[in-house]
Formats: sequence, C-alpha cells, structure tokens
Amino acid sequence: MFNDIGALELVTLVVLAVLVFGPDKLPKVIQDVTRTIRKIREFSDSAKQDIRQELGPEFKDFEFEDLNPKTFIRKQLDNDELGLKEIRNGFDLKKEMAEVTDAVHGRESDSSSGSGSSGSSSAGSTGGRIDMTKKPETPALDDRPPFDADAT
Repeated sequence: MFNDIGALELVTLVVLAVLVFGPDKLPKVIQDVTRTIRKIREFSDSAKQDIRQELGPEFKDFEFEDLNPKTFIRKQLDNDELGLKEIRNGFDLKKEMAEVTDAVHGRESDSSSGSGSSGSSSAGSTGGRIDMTKKPETPALDDRPPFDADAT
C-alpha cells in the first residue's frame, strides 16, 4: 500500500495528522480508518465470491485482475492454443540475415542448399550461386542489340 511513499513523506503525513486531529483524537481516528479499510476489504471479497458463485464452476479460477487488458493479452499470448510460440520461434532473423549475407558474398550457406529457396531457381547453371563480385560483360562495339521492327 505504501510502496511509493518514502520515509520523509511518511513523517510529513504523521506530523500533519497530529496537527490536524490533535494528539488526543489521533488514536481514535486511526482505529476508525483501519476499521473502515477492513470493512471495505471484506465487502469487496464477498462481492468477488458472489460473482464467482453466480458465474458457475467453469469460472472458479476467474480473477478480476484478468479484466485488465494488459494482463488479458499477456495471458492469452502465453496460452499456446494458437501456436504463437511456434510462429515466433520460426522467425530466426539472424539466420535469415546470414543467408542473405552469404548470397551477396557468393558463398554457399548450409541451410539454403536443401531448402530450395528462390535464389537457386534464378541462378541458372551456376549451381545456385550468384557471383555478385563479377562485373557484367560489356558488349563489343560491333554488336548491336537485336532490332524488333514491330516494337518501334
């Protein structure tokens, strides 16, 4: 209850309480406040029990904290009925980046050789490897590109 109140703030509250209520009335005020807090807790506990009984046995483990959207989403994501953990584990970003780096540098990666990725289908006769370091050959000056009379 007093997790975020420091020692100096607590001393200030006690001094203020003594000044406002006086030293002779302060014990009775503290008793009244603690009695009121107990009654509020008992009332909320009995209300929770009544709601649980009305909901039935399938909601016996129902907690009102679960109604908090943050808690509800966290609980649903931890529940693996949807297979979200499998999907989350399926994305290995480091592995994918290593494969891209290997493809750019012209090295053969171990996992892409058997997976049939799209790089091997477009590579042609080079065995699935693309040599990115090799400069494209420039055509000779005599070679003209094919002329298509219908295209012009």
